[in-house]
Amino acid sequence: MGRFVLSPSSRPTDCGRFAASLSIRSGHGSETHDRVFRFVPLFPTSEAASQYAMDQGLGYLHQPALPA
Repeated sequence: MGRFVLSPSSRPTDCGRFAASLSIRSGHGSETHDRVFRFVPLFPTSEAASQYAMDQGLGYLHQPALPA
């Protein structure tokens, strides 16, 4: 997504549902920054968790001014 790389992921929880997280990476080489977000809702499938994370990331990138 332009200068950003979005990497959604999910992991199973003890209750059998899935937690979502997202990495947003920018920059190159020694100037690389990586933000990792973990989300509160749990999902019935790994795919649903990953899709939620991607949707949240796209929303974040469409903010008028991204935080530094």
